[in-house]
Amino acid sequence: MKKTLLASLAASLLVALTACGGSGGDASALRVGTLGDAPPNIYVENGNYTGFDNELLKAIAQKQGLTLEFAATEFSTLLAKVSNGQFDVGSSAIAQTPERAKTVDFSSPYNFEVMSIQTKEGAPITDEGSLGGKRVAVIQGTVGDNWLTTTVPSAQAVRFPDYATALGALKSGSVEGYILDQAIAEKNVTENPDAKLKVTKSFTTDVPHGFAVKKGNTELANKINEGLKQVIADGTWERLHQQFLPSAPVPDQFKAGKNS
Repeated sequence: MKKTLLASLAASLLVALTACGGSGGDASALRVGTLGDAPPNIYVENGNYTGFDNELLKAIAQKQGLTLEFAATEFSTLLAKVSNGQFDVGSSAIAQTPERAKTVDFSSPYNFEVMSIQTKEGAPITDEGSLGGKRVAVIQGTVGDNWLTTTVPSAQAVRFPDYATALGALKSGSVEGYILDQAIAEKNVTENPDAKLKVTKSFTTDVPHGFAVKKGNTELANKINEGLKQVIADGTWERLHQQFLPSAPVPDQFKAGKNS
């Protein structure tokens, strides 16, 4: 009788643990695909996925009562994983391009793309006109990749799956230049003083950043958009921008009180 009672209690406990997510994560949490190595926009610090984009998404989720569960991936596979449902949201300073819009839907814009040409001090590169014939690092599938191949087709684009390996190639001298987001380029300079890196030239584009969701998931896109309006209106957007991207300009549409 005692054994039967113990077995019954054990079975009940197992069911309770399973219902509470004891054997895995929160089943109701939105799965967010992001990068772990691209500060200040998206990166991991002390085991926490942070950066401007991820903290902004967390603030939006809080406004809308959403729960998030972050996981790292490579940028080159991020949109495909959102498209096939492996991730509910893609958060990675994703530039909204017509080509990408064929694969996923995007939230309303929450920032704009500012690109840079990064080199080591003393490199014979001053602007896009001097990239011809040079080995230049880009992150595969990004706006930087497209910009280099269309603007300077004579440059040799060397494609990398993530920011860390591209930076390593620049530091080692296996590439002479690197095309990437301005904020990440500036961070590379301050965090790698011995490498003697510099931002050779920066330029603002009209390409907006957006959070990616699966095609047709208008319910989730609408919640993100509504939360975005709220965090812009109450000044959260500007606070996070000042924290992570202090040197970048703040477009009028993201200033506190807008979209209220």
